[in-house]
Amino acid sequence: MSSALAIAGVTAVLRDLLNDGLINNDATGILGSTVLVTAGPPDRVIPANGGTESSQLNLFMYHVTPNSGWRNERFPTHDASGSQRLSNAPLALNLHYLLSAHGSVDLHGEILLGYAMQLLHETPILSRKAIRKALDPSPPVGGTALPPALKALADSGLENQIELIKITPEYLNTEEMSKLWTATQSHLRPTAAYMASVVLIESSKSVRSALPVLTRGPVVKPDPLNADTWYESGITAVAGLTSSYPILAGIELPQRQIAARLGEVIKLKGYNLNGTNLVVRFAHPSLTAPIDLSVGTNANEESFSVTLPNTAQANIDWPAGIWEITALLQRPGETETRSTNSLTLLLAPRINVASSTATRDATGVTINLAFTPQARPVQRISLNAAGYEASPEKFTVPTASLQFKYAQLPAGNHLLRLRIDGADSLLVIRLTAPPQFDNTQVLTVP
Repeated sequence: MSSALAIAGVTAVLRDLLNDGLINNDATGILGSTVLVTAGPPDRVIPANGGTESSQLNLFMYHVTPNSGWRNERFPTHDASGSQRLSNAPLALNLHYLLSAHGSVDLHGEILLGYAMQLLHETPILSRKAIRKALDPSPPVGGTALPPALKALADSGLENQIELIKITPEYLNTEEMSKLWTATQSHLRPTAAYMASVVLIESSKSVRSALPVLTRGPVVKPDPLNADTWYESGITAVAGLTSSYPILAGIELPQRQIAARLGEVIKLKGYNLNGTNLVVRFAHPSLTAPIDLSVGTNANEESFSVTLPNTAQANIDWPAGIWEITALLQRPGETETRSTNSLTLLLAPRINVASSTATRDATGVTINLAFTPQARPVQRISLNAAGYEASPEKFTVPTASLQFKYAQLPAGNHLLRLRIDGADSLLVIRLTAPPQFDNTQVLTVP
């Protein structure tokens, strides 16, 4: 891959290509004057002899765009934690050039532009040999040392990048061309536009790569003391759509609800769930470590049940919100612990209406709400009462009671709905047809 010097390297190679082409075609003899090839902004094309414009080709890189074919190659660059670099994804760029021809004599500009366009047409790809010759000539041109900037380009690595650089013409209409020349504050000259694609700039930072795979599947040890009898179990192939590994397919919640609460039993359904040492792992974004609930041995391949704790400590350790559930178990005949895919579980808060109060004063209504489990300061919390929603007063430690203030809340009996991190308290009884509101979630507002 190339280094950060590759952009300048492409410009230098194109300039060298044009210069050699004009020499080989005896452009100097045809025009009767010296011909220059430069690579800079058009406004820096300085007329010779204090005002007479010399016969000259100028190559100006005016725009850089990402290459859509390479920009997502070799992603990701870091692991999930962001601390380990896994690969050096290349910075893939397309370079856009303006090739302009200058001359103080009639037709000189057109002649130079014709030669230049023919050269680029006949050289649609920059070969590795041409790049190496242009950036690191041996012996040095004219027997002199190269300028420092050009000498540095020899280490760009441009000739070693995996994809060759292609030169293709681009069409710019009159408006686009006019805007470019106006932006450069120069007078319009015979011009052609080209694109050089693709330049791959890659970092040389060290990366972390995985070790080679030694065995496929668990190692079977008929004789644990004799390593010569050990062999790999190999790859498992299944003639069907159902995997032979443990999979969680869904969660059956109590009373047809859309969320579970502490103290309730949830049923996990899936495939190949029978085994020993069954553990259900619960992960929450606000917890630094997951919580494991041991189930033990499960003989049912398609399902098992687990009871969510509802102790005083559980009301501290289990925040409401969105949880991820994963099952870990040992399948029959295996010694390795396998893990299933993850499913999402909504853990809903439970409002304690009997311990909640509502008071009214000149500023509005204040609801002191009691609930379980405890809420944490980092969680997103809101309370809906009679269609009016309010955020809690600021708190700094986990708590099972919060204060909500409403500027306008009519008096009466209002259904309450507490939302914590996207999980709502269960306000609807879904076992009836049609569903009904839970009247135990009603608070009287004076």
